[in-house]
Amino acid sequence: MGARDVVDLVVLAAIWGASFLFMRIAAPEFGPVPLIATRVTVAAVFLLIVLIVRGGLRDLYRYAPALIFIGAFSSALPFSLFAYSVLYVTAGFASVLNATVPLFGALAAYFWLGERFGPMRAFGLGIGFLGVLVLVWGKISFTPAGSGWGVLAGLSASVLYGIVASFTKKYLSDVDPLISATGSQIAAALILLIPAIIYWPAATPSPLSTISALALGIVCTGIALVFFFRLISRVGPAKAITVTYLIPAFGVLWGYLFRDEPVTVNMLAGCGVILLGTALANSLTGTRT
Repeated sequence: MGARDVVDLVVLAAIWGASFLFMRIAAPEFGPVPLIATRVTVAAVFLLIVLIVRGGLRDLYRYAPALIFIGAFSSALPFSLFAYSVLYVTAGFASVLNATVPLFGALAAYFWLGERFGPMRAFGLGIGFLGVLVLVWGKISFTPAGSGWGVLAGLSASVLYGIVASFTKKYLSDVDPLISATGSQIAAALILLIPAIIYWPAATPSPLSTISALALGIVCTGIALVFFFRLISRVGPAKAITVTYLIPAFGVLWGYLFRDEPVTVNMLAGCGVILLGTALANSLTGTRT
């Protein structure tokens, strides 16, 4: 990677790490579904303008069925699950839950795509899921004040991300990522339209929550995806996906700086073990499986 690529990678991680902070701020007032409906609608409009300028509009119709699937299972549902999750856990904790995506992605690829595990990859997955246990230890409480449902929601969102990665590789690997992103956001917006109307908050959200919702759509989804596509085009998907390793650091940092969220030993230990396991499972340490 060149210096510019490294800068883009860090900026992208900072933006996606901030998404958990914005959800933490806005979800209590908007509600999870209306917030995410706002996010994906704003992102869809932004990306559609970019796609029209690039002249790729007709391909949206060509890949519509697949785009509807990833719109539902890579945006509408997992975004809503994380928005629900941050009602119960901190932004930093939710960002660490998101770090499990490559682990679930590896399992999905094994069962769906038939990708084989070598001993090192299997060992890495085991280490990674041990990290998940360390992370959630003491958090799985389903009492009214407990965070158990929030933890399960975040992990469920990560599972969906992992499944969609295999679906995308199988059915959309030759499709321009901008088309995939634009179509998926449009599909997600349409899917969430009726539920958002039904659950729209009776009280008008505060200016801070409204700004956070718009930032989620414009910055954390629209602009972030443009950054991601540019990075993929320059360094390839394997290197671009290493952004996953930086997101928890920024998620924890923004939560600490702007919400005074605690940084616990369990969070740091769990995050470290998860990332180590993910690195081993994906051969990012340079070890062959």
